[in-house]
Amino acid sequence: MNSKQTQSPVSKPPTLARIILVGLIGNVMEWYDFAVYGYFATVIGHLFFPATDPAVSLIASFGAFAAGFLMRPIGGLVFGRIGDKVGRQRAMLLSVMAMAIPTVLMSLLPTYETAGIAAPVALVCLRIIQGLSVGGEFTSSLIFLAEQAPPGRRSLTAIWGNWGAVLGILLGSGIGWLVTVWLTEAQIQAWGWRLPFAVGGLVALVGWSIRHGLHVDLPPMRSESPVKEIFTRYRGQVLRVALLNVGTGVAFYTVFIYAVSYIRNIDRLPESLALELNTISMAALLVLLPLVAWLSDRFGSRVILILAQVLLASLAYPLFQLIHSAQPVLILMAELSFAVLVAMGTGGILVLNASLIPAPVRCTGLGFAYNIAMGLFGGTTPLIAAWLINATGNPVAPAYWLLTAALVSLLTLVFAVPKCHATGI
Repeated sequence: MNSKQTQSPVSKPPTLARIILVGLIGNVMEWYDFAVYGYFATVIGHLFFPATDPAVSLIASFGAFAAGFLMRPIGGLVFGRIGDKVGRQRAMLLSVMAMAIPTVLMSLLPTYETAGIAAPVALVCLRIIQGLSVGGEFTSSLIFLAEQAPPGRRSLTAIWGNWGAVLGILLGSGIGWLVTVWLTEAQIQAWGWRLPFAVGGLVALVGWSIRHGLHVDLPPMRSESPVKEIFTRYRGQVLRVALLNVGTGVAFYTVFIYAVSYIRNIDRLPESLALELNTISMAALLVLLPLVAWLSDRFGSRVILILAQVLLASLAYPLFQLIHSAQPVLILMAELSFAVLVAMGTGGILVLNASLIPAPVRCTGLGFAYNIAMGLFGGTTPLIAAWLINATGNPVAPAYWLLTAALVSLLTLVFAVPKCHATGI
């Protein structure tokens, strides 16, 4: 028998460009949906959580937003375990579908006026499912990118997962802006808010088709009980990673999610203007992220990360005062400044996160650690910011939340992350 006929075909390893696209596309979908919800929080609050005080409706709407984030650590455990035991690709494929279905259903939900209490209950349930999905998608894709990257280019490769998340939020901001420009307030309230969620289903279909059929090698060492090990053997590493991500997470959700509602409700400027300024700032962040990641690969991430948290703590109050100025040029200056600080805090931290947790439990450990930080601090930031203003009467009070978060991450970097930690995996 001819030996050539008995040989199994050897699959060609995926190119770096294909790997980046696979890691990027799911985050576009995941974060597009979360952004759309944040940008239409005022409308959703009115339709699903009606109250005589608009502030109460908005806080309830952000409460549902936070509920999704509070489920992210559980999603990190569920999808992280899948990633550690059967492969990163399987976890990413399942997570993108777990986001797609609730997103499409969001566009079909009846409001409180037609379904009563069932409407907000259904809304919160969908947010919870989406939170589980995001908890697995973001960290699994970043680990996939970092592990597949060539040495010396890990930060620059892993950053494209975060770049995809920012692109998704940018698309959500841009489409939200177009909806507010093209439709009247009455049309948006009646049906226009549903359009961005319906568009999300198309993005999910593209993401699934790109990821389907990709095959990469599993890590050589795998844990039989990754969930158990991260709470026993590796709990110190998990806590370290969680605290490390608090500062940049709070900054991101304050500036690029909550600020849209702030500019509309506190500064009393048109929502279309708020979304336009946000879209410009997000576009700037897209440009900055690869640049900072390249600098992290070249010079190391520790100094850049420390500088980012020092600047964030120092500038939180004055930059928030600019946002409260109600002058579009000053608001844009503040948001662009925050974009620089967020890029500095993000560019090198992705690979540092992965390198702090051993490979056999990396998906589970990072999935839980990162998402507990984002769930408890980042995702609740719009709710906390709205509550701080309502409780204190100080429109710049959210700046103190930013400052505190930056100090938490700064102290962790200085005292709990070894200086010798490089960006290798």
